[in-house]
Amino acid sequence: MVSPFIHSLIFTSNMRKVIYLVSLFVLASCGTTKNISSKDATFYSNLISENSLKNNLTIIASDEMQGRDTGSSGQKKAGEFIVEFYKNNNISMPSKAESYFQKVPASFLNAKYNENLPDSENIWAFIEGTDKKEEIVVLSAHYDHVGIKNGEVYNGADDDGSGTVALMEIAKALQKAKTEGNGPRRSVLILHVTGEEHGLHGSRYYSENPLYPLANTVADVNIDMIGRRDEFHNDNNYVYVIGSDYLSSDLYNICEDVNKKSLNLFLDYKYNDRKDPNRFYYRSDHYNFAKNGIPSVFLFNGTHADYHKPTDDVEKIEFDALAKRTKYAFGIVWEIANRENKLIVDKKE
Repeated sequence: MVSPFIHSLIFTSNMRKVIYLVSLFVLASCGTTKNISSKDATFYSNLISENSLKNNLTIIASDEMQGRDTGSSGQKKAGEFIVEFYKNNNISMPSKAESYFQKVPASFLNAKYNENLPDSENIWAFIEGTDKKEEIVVLSAHYDHVGIKNGEVYNGADDDGSGTVALMEIAKALQKAKTEGNGPRRSVLILHVTGEEHGLHGSRYYSENPLYPLANTVADVNIDMIGRRDEFHNDNNYVYVIGSDYLSSDLYNICEDVNKKSLNLFLDYKYNDRKDPNRFYYRSDHYNFAKNGIPSVFLFNGTHADYHKPTDDVEKIEFDALAKRTKYAFGIVWEIANRENKLIVDKKE
């Protein structure tokens, strides 16, 4: 997640540019016409395993990846690992793309703060939908971290290695459903973005250079740090839900209903308060979708003592919590992708 300092630099300029594209629909429904039951959703959700999450995160957050700083050789190595995972699981790149990578040029990355960042890449994979395939659900997480400082590798296992591997597992489960004839009605774009730690650059680049029209993008489910617990919780059976009700009451209801069906996490709305001084809603990649009027939700475990420190390592990840929160994100995506009508945008931020 982007630091408060970087956030403070981008917030003022962003707010002047925010234009909300509010689309109102007369009919609202949570139903589907595909006869995909909640039991089916639970079945595919349960394919998400702690072992697989751990195996992938052990690689993504290893010293070999050199802290995955934006555009670094370590980040590029992590990107190649992610792409090979998709290829090995028969998860395709978007048909409109030439590769799994969306190049984000150095000129864009350095336009605001001139941090001398090299070229970098977003990564995308795609689960094509069926009867509503032109409508896109984005599932996002950043795969960059802060690199090496004073000779110490900042592995970023939680920030945001946890979100990175969650996307990989969700994509695998969705692809399994598709292979068995139960794929989503709407298409799902799996989007690993770069440059988040330097100012949400990768998601901003995608929002300004979208592969699919933003008008066709129905929601963004963003995951940033879901593998730990913070000081405010004695157990890990919770997740912070941020922004679900800012633009769409439909999205809020889906987030509530998915949890009630089987997971029973404590949904903590502490940071959903618009007056919260941490301003987390503006500090992760969903914001570049939300500012364009796209309903967005941010799933988060809160900060902890190892946030942005070299001690954010795999050994401290609570994989039972990571798996449960990943299943929660899967359920949200599943419901958005399979409901009859698009989410109603019935609010302005």
